[in-house]
Amino acid sequence: MRERPPSIDGLAPSTLQLPQGPWPTVLECLCERFPAVTRAQWLERMARGRVVGSDGNPVTPETPYRVGLEVHYWREVPNETPIPFDEVVLHVDDDLLVADKPHFLPVTPTGVHVHETLLGRLIRRTGNHALAPLHRIDRETAGLVLFSTNPESRARYQALFRERRIEKHYEAIAPALAHVEFPCTRSSRVVPGEPFFRMQEIEGPANSETRIEVIARGDGCWRYALTPITGRKHQLRVHMAALGAPIANDPIYPSLIHRAAGDYSSPLQLLAKRLSFVDPLSGVERSFASKFLLRQPRIHPLPE
Repeated sequence: MRERPPSIDGLAPSTLQLPQGPWPTVLECLCERFPAVTRAQWLERMARGRVVGSDGNPVTPETPYRVGLEVHYWREVPNETPIPFDEVVLHVDDDLLVADKPHFLPVTPTGVHVHETLLGRLIRRTGNHALAPLHRIDRETAGLVLFSTNPESRARYQALFRERRIEKHYEAIAPALAHVEFPCTRSSRVVPGEPFFRMQEIEGPANSETRIEVIARGDGCWRYALTPITGRKHQLRVHMAALGAPIANDPIYPSLIHRAAGDYSSPLQLLAKRLSFVDPLSGVERSFASKFLLRQPRIHPLPE
């Protein structure tokens, strides 16, 4: 098995296996497949060795096209804007790294965010190019993200999530639900909606489940504890909005709100607060808690 090219500045390469096509060179294929990247940009990347074949050798403008060839390239965004919030490393050992992610920072490269990601920052910070996230949280959500630091033990920790042997606890600020009896469970069928990045509930067998409790009540807004039993995309946000209490500052649910690039004034009030599990290597119970806090508009704790 050929080794994947290394990360550069904390960014792993993307891979394209060349399909059937009429292109005489790899360059012509890349220009047609990725119209958002100009020919001049591809030429510049090639000149810096940022496009390579499966053998690790540079792809040049003259490299002939060959169906099935694997081409690795490093994504770039000109003048990428720094995200002005810092992550915190809560724990690191030979197998795991636990990071506390701020709002607005994506976990992995997406869209206009390439180097300004939690993964990229942590690779640059630790020098560990084998670092890999074991799960994801939304860019808008703050809180805990667990990373594998060791490829040899990675599958054991990935199984925790696949087999639902890890407890994930979130906190959220949202409108009061005085008509609902708590704790309650929201179960529904969640599927992709429109636009493509939104999810929606539809009729049919449930494929998502969230346990919801009230931590504190305030004037208009309450603080909730959310425990996802399943792990559907945007599940917590969809469930709270469906109950009539969309999470404070949610720009997607129940309806889209356009915000200018670089507007950090209204962070989504959702926090991945705790992760608990039995370590598959040592058998020891482990628990981690985020140090970030949600904005709490006049919320009063419930009496014990």
